[in-house]
Amino acid sequence: MTERPAGEIKVLGAQDGESFWQPVPANGFVRNLLNDKAVSSENRFAMGTQTVAPRSFIREHTHDRNEEIIFVVRGRGIARMDGVDHPLEEGSCVFVGRDRKHHFLNPHDEPLTFLWLIMPGGLDEFFAQIGRPRRTGEPAPEPFPRPENVAEIEARTVFGWTDASFNQHK
Repeated sequence: MTERPAGEIKVLGAQDGESFWQPVPANGFVRNLLNDKAVSSENRFAMGTQTVAPRSFIREHTHDRNEEIIFVVRGRGIARMDGVDHPLEEGSCVFVGRDRKHHFLNPHDEPLTFLWLIMPGGLDEFFAQIGRPRRTGEPAPEPFPRPENVAEIEARTVFGWTDASFNQHK
């Protein structure tokens, strides 16, 4: 019987990881924490946090090759899954299988922050490509548009379908 070597251990501090300001309609920012390239993982994944600014939202979309887990760490919001609203609060957890329409809304006056885990990875690459680098403690920029080639970026990262209308009421 061949013995396998032990897996890697990696600990990040509270300010570690790449961080990016996000464009409209989510605004806010993400922290890309871990992925299979940063650690010697046997499975492809990406993990980070996203803070959705007050009165902002993440467009409705699907992932055609990925499964996603969301865990709310701060704030309140709404998870709209296949057109059905589910309230979110600190401690709420959501699993989204592939090809399921979903989006997250923050209709409140305080930020909504959640941990995201996507398997296989790629969401971290999307955030880096559409965002602007963020440094801890710097003030949020004025809302800024998505890149003109956002549909191309979505297609080559983790998205199957996205709502191009920015309609948060669907």
